[in-house]
Order: sequence, then structure tokens, then C-alpha cells
Amino acid sequence: MREILEELIDDFQERDLPRPIPRDQQPIELRGKATVVVGMRRVGKTWFCYQQIQRLLEEGVPKEQLLYLNFEDERLLPFGAKDFQTILDVYFSRLPALKDVQCHFFLDEVQRIDGWEMFVRRVLDNERISVWITGFSSRLLSREIATSLRGRSLPTEIFPLSFAEFLRFQGVELPSPRRFGTRTRAILQNMAQRYLDRGGFPELQSVESDEIRRQVLRNHLDVVLLRDVVERYSVTNVAALRRLIRHIMSAPATRFSVNKFYNSLRSQGISCTKDNLYQYLDHLVDAYLVHQASIHSRSEKVRQVNPRKIYTCDSGYAGAGLTAMTMDRGAILENMVYTHLRRQGLRPEYVMMKNGLEVDFFLPARRVADRLLIQVCWTLENEATRRREVTAIREGIRELRLKAGTIVTWNEHERIDDKIEAVPAYRWLLEDQSID
Repeated sequence: MREILEELIDDFQERDLPRPIPRDQQPIELRGKATVVVGMRRVGKTWFCYQQIQRLLEEGVPKEQLLYLNFEDERLLPFGAKDFQTILDVYFSRLPALKDVQCHFFLDEVQRIDGWEMFVRRVLDNERISVWITGFSSRLLSREIATSLRGRSLPTEIFPLSFAEFLRFQGVELPSPRRFGTRTRAILQNMAQRYLDRGGFPELQSVESDEIRRQVLRNHLDVVLLRDVVERYSVTNVAALRRLIRHIMSAPATRFSVNKFYNSLRSQGISCTKDNLYQYLDHLVDAYLVHQASIHSRSEKVRQVNPRKIYTCDSGYAGAGLTAMTMDRGAILENMVYTHLRRQGLRPEYVMMKNGLEVDFFLPARRVADRLLIQVCWTLENEATRRREVTAIREGIRELRLKAGTIVTWNEHERIDDKIEAVPAYRWLLEDQSID
């Protein structure tokens, strides 16, 4: 194993590193803690680490103080816990002076090796080494990392591309300072349609064939289902799990009731317990395939008894027609808005007004001025739709004692009154919604 590690370390030092298109996510770094890069499969976690390596090089860190190892490299087989010390031995034997300077280890898919967490803790405790860990979510969940590393880690979540990152991948540069003239609006509207159709998985951005994109996404979904859920949790009722995924994918941005879905399965002759359905839903959330939004309430009981709204990880699944996907464009747009907020570390909730109307997203904050209220509607052209959406957000502003609210539409921009503004999606998706 020593010879193999010497070869891999030398290869890393000699080869030119890839220069990925930069992502906007900022890593969470703190001395004495490992930075754990987590997220769904194929969202670009490894390339994000290459981006951090390039950043360190540009900041003047010599390459000798950096190490990248991919534990999916077959040359490392068989690799056991006892071999971790060999990494340190080989690395420091090349340049003993590195023991006295800050070094940076990037360990990709290290969770495949039993005992990895003890090695990482030892390195953090005894060496001048910052540690970066990447891996797919099925083996690297935030709560498991917290347990394994005993509070010695900070997670950085990576999601499919944001709209701004999508534009970067497509080679579209926005004017600076940012202006939305006629030409820019036309370009962004066209790009927003492409973003909605093909989604944000990096590997699909250069694929022009709709059929190939569909095949890749189908394969991707099957891998998540079989490896990240079925194999990991020893799920035996695969038929019920597939029906659950099909239901969620066909009705994004809707409230999901386990009881109703359980009764629907029974009517179709598919046996499954309610407890199992709750577990399957949790597994899909752990795999970053779906996300959930709770109702806004100070009462934990109210939050528990009311159904949660379910969102898929990426609009590309809807555009690929993987199942009997909804053709409700408003629901797909709402899904895009949710993932934009979630990507920024926010946890939006939905609000039910006393009059029975719903506001799609509320983001609480310590300061009232930082709280956000967002309604999503494809178009306000229909008078009945306009009246319903405006009435709902107006009532939300009143009940939550806010100063303003936003309606995200597909391409309409309008100041409705002094408290409500309708903003086109291509513009809103380029804004930072961060709150304190």
C-alpha cells in the first residue's frame, strides 16, 4: 500500500488540476473541525473540492501543502483502517518540513473505509492539517457525521445549480452593475425556460438531446432509489417505495398526507404500513431527493398534525417526464423557488390564513424587517387567480404583521400596491434572499 500511496501523492502533485466552473456556495471552515461536503449524487461535490483547492493555490498555498485522495480509486483496494497512518508517513516523508506548516487534506469518499472517523479525529487533534471530506448522502448524513466525529465537523451542503450558476455554465454573463434592459430580459427569460426544462445537474448542461437527458435522469433516479435507499436501509417493499416516489414527482409543491397515500395504496392492492411510509419519506429526504416544508406555527403540535409540503430536489425531473409529471407550471415554478431558498440555507414554511387561503413561503427571522413572505403564481393575467393570490399574501402581511410581500411570477413585473410587488422568476432567482 505504501508504494500505491506514493504513486497517488506524486500524481496529484504533478498533474494539472481541473478548473471547474465556480459554484457560489461558501464552505464552512473552522480550525479544528473537518469541513464535510454533503449533498445528493451528481451535484458536483468533488468538483466543489477542486474549486477549493484552486482557491488555496491562488491564495499562495504551495501545492506541496495540499493532498487529494479519492477512495473510489481501485488502486487503493484493499485499503483498511491500518493504512491511514501510511498516508501520513508517506506524505511527511517526502517533505518533513510540512509537519510544521498548515496542510490541507481532501478525502473523497473516505467513508467507504471502516474506521475513517477515528483517523480524521486523530489528524484534527494531533496534526496541523485541515480536513475536507466528501461523499454521497447515503453514507454521509449530517447527523451521522456529528455522531462519528463527536462535534468535530461542520457540514457544507451542495445542491444542483442555482439559476446564476446555470447562466455561468451556459456562458451567459450579466452586465455589471446589473441592469434588466430589453435585451437582457429576453436572454434571461429564454435561459429561465431552459433552466426549468433541464434543471441544475452539472453533467446535463452540455447535453442538448432531450432523450439523452431523460435517460441520464432515469438512471440517476434509479441509483438513488436502489443504492441510497433500498440497499442502505434494507427496504423490502420496493413497490410501495416506487409508488411513493412516483406520487411525489407527479405532484410537487403539494401537501402530502401519509394517511391519504396509505389508503390510496390499499385501494390499489399494495400492502404497506403507515410507519414504513413515514420511514421511506425520511429516507428520501436523507438522500436529498426530496425536501419538506412544515406549516408555520408556534405550536409544535400544530406543526406535527398538519401535512408537510413536498418538493423535489430539481425541476429537471419534471422536465424529463420521468413519471406522469404534473403539467402544472405554477407547481414547478414553486418548486424552483423553494430550492432557491433551501440552497441558501433557509428553511421556508407555508402559512395557512384564518380565511383558509395559503401563502407558499414564510421565512421567520429574529428581526421583523428580515422576515420574508413569498407567494408563487405562474401568471396573474386571470382575474380570479389574481384576486386569490393577492388576497392571500395581503392577509398574510396583515396576520404576520409584516411590511411587505413578494409574488414571484413567470415573467410579469408589477407594483401591485405599496406593500406587494410581483417579480418575474428570472429576476427573483438572481437575488440573494439571505436573512439574519
